[in-house]
Amino acid sequence: MIRDRARYRVFSRRAVVVAGGKLALLSALAGRMYYLQVIEAERYRTLAEDNRINLRLLAPPRGIIFDRYGVEMATNQQNYRLVVVPERSPDIDQTLDRVARFIALDERDRKRVKKVIRRKRGFVPVTIRENLDWREVAKIEVNTPELPGVLIEVGQTRLYPFGEAAAHLLGYVGAVSERDITGDPLLQLPSFRVGKNGVEKVRDKRLRGRGGRSEIEVDATGRVVRELSRKEGQPGDEIRLTIDMALQEFAYKRVGNESAAVTVMDVRTGEVLALASAPAFDPNAFTKGVTRGYWRELMANERAPLTNKSIAGQYAPGSTFKMMVALAALEAGLAGPEHSVFCRGFVQLGNARFHCWKKHGHGLVDMHTALQQSCDVYFYDLARRAGINRIAAMAERFGLGAPAGIGLPGEQPGLMPTREWKLAVMGQRWQGGEDLVAGIGQGFMLATPLQLAVMAARIGNGGHEVTPRIFLDPPGERPQTSDPRQPGPGASLGISDAAMDVVRRGMFAVSNTPRGTAYRSRIREKRWQIAGKTGTSQVRRITLSERRRGIIKNAQRPWKERDHALFVAYAPAHDPRFAISVVVEHGGGGSKAAAPIARDVMVEALRRTEEAEKAVGREAKSVEVGRERAKAALGGGTDRDGGR
Repeated sequence: MIRDRARYRVFSRRAVVVAGGKLALLSALAGRMYYLQVIEAERYRTLAEDNRINLRLLAPPRGIIFDRYGVEMATNQQNYRLVVVPERSPDIDQTLDRVARFIALDERDRKRVKKVIRRKRGFVPVTIRENLDWREVAKIEVNTPELPGVLIEVGQTRLYPFGEAAAHLLGYVGAVSERDITGDPLLQLPSFRVGKNGVEKVRDKRLRGRGGRSEIEVDATGRVVRELSRKEGQPGDEIRLTIDMALQEFAYKRVGNESAAVTVMDVRTGEVLALASAPAFDPNAFTKGVTRGYWRELMANERAPLTNKSIAGQYAPGSTFKMMVALAALEAGLAGPEHSVFCRGFVQLGNARFHCWKKHGHGLVDMHTALQQSCDVYFYDLARRAGINRIAAMAERFGLGAPAGIGLPGEQPGLMPTREWKLAVMGQRWQGGEDLVAGIGQGFMLATPLQLAVMAARIGNGGHEVTPRIFLDPPGERPQTSDPRQPGPGASLGISDAAMDVVRRGMFAVSNTPRGTAYRSRIREKRWQIAGKTGTSQVRRITLSERRRGIIKNAQRPWKERDHALFVAYAPAHDPRFAISVVVEHGGGGSKAAAPIARDVMVEALRRTEEAEKAVGREAKSVEVGRERAKAALGGGTDRDGGR
């Protein structure tokens, strides 16, 4: 009995302890629940809302690039993407098989889709193919019941309406690479594209725009329930260029199958109207994702379609450089326009013979005749008198030997050698024969087609500084070439008018007198007459043995060993507006290959500008007539009122 009573007391104490512990735990739990649900209610309500609503960044439309007259050179078009939602497609292999019945789908596409599906959640759409055409979209839409989980999404992709004609100038856009990442959130978007070359690269940040925002409601697994709000992004800035796209396209087509560069610029303002390089590539192919086959084709092409020859091609200027030699001698007082040299087809210096392009020589020539007929022997003599340092200093004044500063990626500086340069770079002293070679634009010197156009522009405007430019900033600025009476170019280069007159008259004779080397490519309309200079630069030296065997003509040599053909000019000769340079790689003589192209492009440039100015004149006249009529109407009303 006593034992039972003791056992009962022990059990009661334990029960009390357990009950007390439970009560304490329940009190703590109740207190915690009160704290979370009452005191911290607002905080957790906010957290729940944030977890339920996601913000998504929306890519803005890329800015449009216009030419000087408002023609779209780079724009955007709708991009139809085919996507699949894996959780809605029970058998992805079967779905892809069905898709392949309606659109082209290779094994690489299949492997890529499956790989992405394995890495993402089942409700996340996976792109099967982009850039579907309207016929493919229609096929998919009609057969939607047979394609579970397959949808058409609409986005935007970059479009270059003129394709190859402006490819090097505009560049292209491509997927974001690791080196492109700068912290901009837009760069994290899978479909976002950035500029990879040309204007697209230089003005990329301005063209990107600002991202938009989409608020979406999601469930606990992250699946989208609905879109709550949407704010579209701000489109990128519009970029306006000095380029005349019609002239650009004309120049590109005029070159034909040649490997060449054509540059046209205003001699007063430096505005570049055409910057064509051929052959080129299709920038739209890069935007969509260039295929391996097309890439191999571009890389294997010996005419380098990926190189912008206008700014990155470097060539010996040949006889187009002779104006610099003449100016160097004239300004130094080493030779006047009456200075004469007898050309017998070559000149001897020590045991070396330097040939003229005309085998039997030009006879007795003065400076004017030497420019007109491009006599090499005459300029050998001038170069020997002036020396390379004087020649180089003159050439640098006219924009040679340094980047022209047009602001496009890949521009090369060319090369204008001096005695000091050779000693520093090659560790050798300058030789007398190298002066002679430099006198006809050969040897170490190199120039880009853009630099040659700058040289021609500075000659055409009477010896004033002018720098090429391709951007019209601000966007609303009118092309300055619409007014032929606009203010002149920049500071004087410090060349005497007399020296400039000698060179300009010589260039006029090249194109407009029967013995001029470009006479056959003259512009017959007097108001548009062109003043130019032909050039032919050797890519390798012709040996004495080859001369004796008569193997000196371009047609007898492989394409890669033929001479480059060059031509520089400005027009109209009496009142210059535009300068042009044409370089045809391995094209042979400048008079046959380059001058005809320059003539046709220059005529087109002058014709288009004249038409544009007439249109502006008609518009201005119409506005003025309207103002006069308004004034007359107001005046008539006053008279009638007074009469009453």
